Amino acid sequence: MASAGVACLPAVRRIAVFGGTHGNELSGVFLVRHWLRDKSEIQRGTCEVQPFLTNPTAVMRCTRYVDCDLNRAFTAENLSMLPCDSMPHEVKLAQQINQMFGPKGTENAYDLALDLHNTTANMGNCLILKTCNDDFTIQLINYIKNTLAFSNCHVLLLDNPAIQYGALRMVAKHSIGLEVGPQPQGVVRANILENMRKLVNSALDFTHFYNEGKEFPPCTVDAYKAFEKVNYPRDSEGQITGIIHPQLQDNDWNLLNPGDPSFLTLDGKTIPYNGSRPVYPVFVNEAAYYEKELAFLLTQKVTLKANSVKVSKN
Repeated sequence: MASAGVACLPAVRRIAVFGGTHGNELSGVFLVRHWLRDKSEIQRGTCEVQPFLTNPTAVMRCTRYVDCDLNRAFTAENLSMLPCDSMPHEVKLAQQINQMFGPKGTENAYDLALDLHNTTANMGNCLILKTCNDDFTIQLINYIKNTLAFSNCHVLLLDNPAIQYGALRMVAKHSIGLEVGPQPQGVVRANILENMRKLVNSALDFTHFYNEGKEFPPCTVDAYKAFEKVNYPRDSEGQITGIIHPQLQDNDWNLLNPGDPSFLTLDGKTIPYNGSRPVYPVFVNEAAYYEKELAFLLTQKVTLKANSVKVSKN
């Protein structure tokens, strides 16, 4: 019997490992293709692990997407849209994936989704979660951080409605996004791929031990909670007039104080950060976010807490 104060939660039997959500982020593409040929590395005795290449056409073209961003397509509006010839490619995919691994928000949905991404920003190994109220996911992240002991494994919390988006991984009951970088688009680097591989296998190990009945004690996890998007300086026509300042470039997760340099205009003027408090920028100068008018994301440090967890015997 579980000790007092332990959250007894359902077993996590079905796990999706998504790669190629963005077709030019190649670590996940290479790993998922490998695991589709040979699943032995990711098999665990207590759960079914399904690798899935999410956007094969974008992968074939080595582009982020075909018509629109698949990792923004899993909205209620898109998932309920009636099929038609003019429907964007990624919206069609979102509906198909939702039926295969969801439906989103239902008991039939997969128990856990691991969505594999690369970033051009100097993010290191980043684990993304959508809520601070999921004991299982926080315990999973705590296990990964303690087991792998990466010096640069950070946790990004996206539970702000202004920051959240229709992410693919949210079709499952629990989910983690893996952002590993820096790695250029359309390129695969062995060290980045290996870090992603270790993260996935650590997540699968935790789930297996949990399903076997191991009890995980209460834990806390340091995280960075996103609260604001920062755009590039632009002129009246919307053209970028200032680029990331050299003192900010590659300094994801490091403190940015009011008055510190943030942008450098093309005529040599430094634009300081004009916020009212120190912040921690992430996704600094991410290549894919130019089209999203996002120079970097502002975060603040928080501590996440999770109760003890143990699998329910019911």
